[in-house]
Amino acid sequence: MPPPTPDRARPLADRMRPRSVDEVVGQEHLLGAGKPLRLALEGGQLHSMIFWGPPGTGKTTLARLIANRADADFLALSAVLAGVKDVRAAVEQAKASRARSGRATVLFLDEVHRFNKAQQDSFLPFLEDGTLTFIGATTENPSFEVVSALLSRARVYVLKPLPPAAIARLLRAALADRERGLGADALTIDDEALELLAAAADGDARRGLNMLEIAADLAEAGRITPAAAREVASGGRRRFDKGGEQFYDQISALHKAVRGTDPDAALYWFCRMLDGGCDPLYIARRALRMAVEDVGLADPRALAIARDAWDSYERLGSPEGELALATAIVYLACAPKSNAVYVAMGEAMADVETYGTLDVPLQLRNAPTRLMKQLDYGKGYRYAHDEPGGYAAGERYLPDGLPDRRYYRPVPRGLEIRIAEALERLRKS
Repeated sequence: MPPPTPDRARPLADRMRPRSVDEVVGQEHLLGAGKPLRLALEGGQLHSMIFWGPPGTGKTTLARLIANRADADFLALSAVLAGVKDVRAAVEQAKASRARSGRATVLFLDEVHRFNKAQQDSFLPFLEDGTLTFIGATTENPSFEVVSALLSRARVYVLKPLPPAAIARLLRAALADRERGLGADALTIDDEALELLAAAADGDARRGLNMLEIAADLAEAGRITPAAAREVASGGRRRFDKGGEQFYDQISALHKAVRGTDPDAALYWFCRMLDGGCDPLYIARRALRMAVEDVGLADPRALAIARDAWDSYERLGSPEGELALATAIVYLACAPKSNAVYVAMGEAMADVETYGTLDVPLQLRNAPTRLMKQLDYGKGYRYAHDEPGGYAAGERYLPDGLPDRRYYRPVPRGLEIRIAEALERLRKS
């Protein structure tokens, strides 16, 4: 009997979708022995849940497995295309199924973060009365993208990107599977080619299987070579998702690496963001913030270097201008650090809010008219340039109703060492 021929009309990734929890690759923190999601699956226990994780980590697959194990109807919607009308239709279908056979219904909503508040709220009554068990899938942080009422009724499970070793196992399984995979084609793959595809998948099982399917079309005499794998894997980008969780996580890592004086990590995150498609001008703006927030007066040159790098990128464009930004990032990371001005400004702002509108002392006011001079505006003011050393010792510049303050406290690093010494010398005069 000839071997079964896979349904070529369906993508390999869809054909290889796991049929049981034992076929699921990765997510051991959720599906390992004794883990909560594994217990729920094995016990057929239905409860509303949200799967949060990057693409290709098994969110849809797990939802299907849960419904199947619980012997429940499975209705799938995509928030990209569906609306409240589709939710109502799903509710009616669920009610009819329960009345007819007593079966529960799992409503799976992919990309749940794309539903607005009103659309998400439309689920709530039917979760409360048991008409539906809700399973949502999202690549965005549910804390920000899912309404609190829905979030409180669903347990959040965090799915992780698949490591290259797990994806390599999945690709080998697809090559060996004669029923659903590529086994009927008697294909082989070099170890180097397999490693290339597993790494290029970047934690996404669907992406890895799609690349394997394309590489199979480039096979030479039934063998997938490293050259074919490189051809398929070239041009791929790492996860970034501009404006989403990955975006803010990576810019946070870049900022913290600069603050932590680690030029190598800073350069890595800078390149990761570029690789993911981040606008270099966004990084340029953030570099300016790092210069004033984290380097400050410990090295005032940092601000000029960050500003010049921004200007250089606008003049040169990509990719030449990116080197100017990299130069600024490395300089900022290596520079001495001080947030003394940042902290000082915060303390001063707090006093402004606390003490309200305090009058400017008369001696500090300008007196451009005769009346203002008659009212003693500017009277007694000591012009610092006329004082010894250009410093009016003992003069007070804060409002009368505000206690003496020392907002700015230079750190013992970089130029601020000299600033601290100068201020101490003047205050003792």
